[in-house]
Amino acid sequence: MQQLRLTRTCRAALIGLAGVLAVSLSACAESKRDEAGGGGSGGTMVFGNTGNPKVFDPIFADEGETLRITRQMLDTLIQNKPGTADLAPSLAEKWTSSNEGKTWTFDLKQGVKFSDGTPFDAKAVCFNFDRWYNMKGATAQSQMIYYGDVWGGFAHNEGITKGDPLYKSCEAKDDHTAVLNLTRAKGAFPAAFTLPSFAIQSPTALKKYNADKVTGSGTSITYSEYAYKHPTGTGPFKFESWDQGNGQITLVRNETSTMPAPAKLDKLVFKVIPDENARKQALKAGDINGYDFPAPADYGLLRNDGEQVLIRPSFNVLYLGINQKGNPLLKKPEVRKALAYGINREQFVRSKLAEGSEVATEFVPKAISGYTDDVTKYPYDPAKAKQLLKDAGAEGMTLKFYYPTEVTRPYMPNPADTYTAISEDLKAIGINVQPVAESWNGGYKDDVQQNGKQDIHLLGWTGDYNDAGNFVGTFFGRPKPEFGLEDTDIFNTLAAADASPAGDAHTKAYQDANKKIMDALPAIPIAYPTPAIVVGPKIKGVVASPLTDERFNNVTIG
Repeated sequence: MQQLRLTRTCRAALIGLAGVLAVSLSACAESKRDEAGGGGSGGTMVFGNTGNPKVFDPIFADEGETLRITRQMLDTLIQNKPGTADLAPSLAEKWTSSNEGKTWTFDLKQGVKFSDGTPFDAKAVCFNFDRWYNMKGATAQSQMIYYGDVWGGFAHNEGITKGDPLYKSCEAKDDHTAVLNLTRAKGAFPAAFTLPSFAIQSPTALKKYNADKVTGSGTSITYSEYAYKHPTGTGPFKFESWDQGNGQITLVRNETSTMPAPAKLDKLVFKVIPDENARKQALKAGDINGYDFPAPADYGLLRNDGEQVLIRPSFNVLYLGINQKGNPLLKKPEVRKALAYGINREQFVRSKLAEGSEVATEFVPKAISGYTDDVTKYPYDPAKAKQLLKDAGAEGMTLKFYYPTEVTRPYMPNPADTYTAISEDLKAIGINVQPVAESWNGGYKDDVQQNGKQDIHLLGWTGDYNDAGNFVGTFFGRPKPEFGLEDTDIFNTLAAADASPAGDAHTKAYQDANKKIMDALPAIPIAYPTPAIVVGPKIKGVVASPLTDERFNNVTIG
């Protein structure tokens, strides 16, 4: 079967099949090598990405298409056990906390090298932590989204960064022991150490290729040569090339990797195919071996064709964002609640989302410690929504409704369908909707998250680690242009929850925070979707992850 699929691929290239199904002649030249690996190890796996990566230095990334790729090359101190959000050793074989959660000691794996041949050790770990903390430039700091969310601030905050740094110092006690000192405890640790943005990279390569050079502003930001061409980690694959014109990223096996061993594949290729139907057709034609976020309506068809549809447990939330600075009427709680009562979320989940998806009652999924059912709920009630709008003097209000194009997200399989369903509900309660569609990689995220151009918008979040702060803290822990929220009570409540060490008190603190958030309703949770990943019948070794943290080091082509 694998040989047949590759033969069809070459034939498609030779007859000039247009568009995303076209395959380069170089791919045909490699097909025999792929066929040779068809019985197990070796060969090339081609995976259909929904969009281009941003860069390959993950400290500057906060979206899945970049982090999916960097996870294959770069390792973190701690990782998640495959298929779960549970913690497992990675570059650190053991970790302990002391000093009331303000000191973390990592016992590091020995005999590990970066793909440039330089040694991984405690000095390398501390170099990375020091690098992030001392990053200069308002542009660079503004792009370090996860660092700001987790670590609070920098040695010298620049631009809009105003946070109080959590990081204090890092000490290499010996080659295999790194000690991290914090200014205060944080309940998100140790789970937050699994974040792919905090992957440990080669100090030699970072310095050689000017990794900290970030210039520009807005949508015109330029990163270093390192970020585009030289990511250097300890993982099972290493970077070979990025053909931006054709949307293709090629990784090759890192023969020196001991994390946990060299990959079984020779090559791992990511092919950018933004359209979901085109990804499906590419899989059927044998041009790719798998892709992410198949349309829920296609699950049965794909299975009937022999493809493997792997369902992820829900670890995300889709929400309708509300920008209180976009329209003065949105500052009124009655108006925000009217929007919530006016959306038929039950019908949306039943008709548009995959099997197992549920209506969201808060911004924390049920699988996360800190979820509570004891929150204010807003069931579908269009009559009540209309009355609230009337009482608030907001009848006939107009809202600029932003939604993304050219993208599929795990929490939003089809943004246009999602927009249509919600906008029709809002129109039915008397709201004038002004649609604004923008490309995901063409300014959408900047406009809604940085520039605050919208009144309302569609977005969501897939959890990065198992802590409620990764959801509600990320959204509402401090003032952000996305929401225009100015609620010191919520900010202080979330800060206190964040500072409580992991345990029962930490869980209760976030449950209390969730109650306050759903009373204030700074945005509207819509659904807890269950996204899927699909691979061909001959692909073995892919384990669906609730965090979309699928690793391809154990993949074989049977």
